[in-house]
This record gives sequence, structure tokens and C-alpha cells, in this order.
Amino acid sequence: MNFQITSRREALIAAVGVAATSVLAANKSASAASAIGGINAIPELAPQWKELDLAEILSRPAAYMSVSQNKSLYDPGGVQAGEKHRERGSLPATVKVVTAARKAPNFKSFNWIGYEVFRENYPQSDFDRVQYASWVKGLSFTPEMKRKDGELVGELRALVQPGDNEFNELALQTAFAGTQLPLELGRKRIQTVVLTGIHLDWCIEGNARAARDAGYLPIVIGDACACQKPEQEAAAMERINNFFAPVISSDRFVELLSRKA
Repeated sequence: MNFQITSRREALIAAVGVAATSVLAANKSASAASAIGGINAIPELAPQWKELDLAEILSRPAAYMSVSQNKSLYDPGGVQAGEKHRERGSLPATVKVVTAARKAPNFKSFNWIGYEVFRENYPQSDFDRVQYASWVKGLSFTPEMKRKDGELVGELRALVQPGDNEFNELALQTAFAGTQLPLELGRKRIQTVVLTGIHLDWCIEGNARAARDAGYLPIVIGDACACQKPEQEAAAMERINNFFAPVISSDRFVELLSRKA
């Protein structure tokens, strides 16, 4: 009898130990997952950007660009809501960036640049036609649902002010083609362009490249951007940071602006 009781106790202790180990492993896995992407993916500044005074760069005539931060990506029922961007940090980081930029008198241009997943009326090449169709294959959205899907997410809608620009991208990955953006930046003699938005490895990288080629000084706010998947963000930020534009955090942006306040 004593032997049986001891055996049962040992089995119970072993079972508890296994359960505890499983919980610890699950917590560790969840912690590791939360450490991927976003603020954790922002790389050290590439050597060439360290030669610059970024506070001075951000004190020049500047424009802010929010790219593709639509309800489609953030709100329940959105076509891309499954990417869970509302849970991933880009939205509060964007609010932080806009709030700081509004206080800086050198920010002369605020641009809220959307895009539509349903692109029946977009200019299309044969490549565009088949790619755009693949995004919405099997979806049954009414015209009203389509309209709401393409609206600026509510938290950012609340930050729009008279005189801001609101328009959609019409090209695959840049707002510099087919929109009023080049004229807006040129007439206001903008030098520095600050970018937030989604997707980091698509519209953000595309606009950063286009801005560089047009002679502007783009700066990407890494934690105010996101890829489709968090694990894709480190590579995207590293590529942008190495070749096209400095990638910094929203906190770093606020701190740099404060130096010239």
C-alpha cells in the first residue's frame, strides 16, 4: 500500500513538473514571438547615416507621409485584418509621430495616402490585372463594404487637419507616380520626408526609394511600419537602412525633433 501511494505521489509530481515545463515553454515561445518585428527589428544605423546630423536633417522643410494605413489592415472585417496590425504596434507609434510632427513648424506638408484592395477602376497593365484580381478572389463585398475597407483607420482620421492632403496611390508601390505628391513637395520646397505605414517591404520601401531618386531625404519610422508578417520586418528594415534611408524608432524621432524645438 505504501509503495502504491509513493508511486502515485511520484507520478503526480512528475505530471505537475511536465505541465509546468509545458507552460514555461509556451510562455517562452510567446515571448520570443512578441520580440520579432516592430521595435525589435529596427537595425543599428548604417555607417553612412552616422555621418549625418539627423536632428538637423529633421529641422529642414519636411513632409509627413502615412501610407496605406487603412481600415482594411486594422479593423475587424477588413480584407487584410488577419494580419493583425492593430495588435502589432504600428498604430500607436504612428500617432506618436504625427503628434510630434504637428508641433514642429518645419513640417509643411501632411499626406494621408491610401490604397484600395479592390482596384477595378485603377490603371492596369496585364501584370496589374492578374495581381489585383488575386487579392480579392473569392471575396463578396458590397460597394459600401469596399468603400469602408479603403478608409483611413479611425485613430488616424482623428488626426487629419484642414490643409492636409488625402489621396490614393495609383501605382503598385509608390505615391510619386500619378498623384499630386510631386507637385505638393516641390511647391513647398520640401527636403525631408518622414514615412510611416504598411506594408514596409512594399509601399514604404517603394516610396523611400522613389523619394531618394527624386532628391528628397526620406526617413522611415520602423515601429510605425509593418510587413505582412512580423518575421519579414527585420530583413526589410535592414535593406532599407543599408541602402535607401535611415530607419529609426518613433521615440528616436520625437527625441531628434526635440533637439531643434
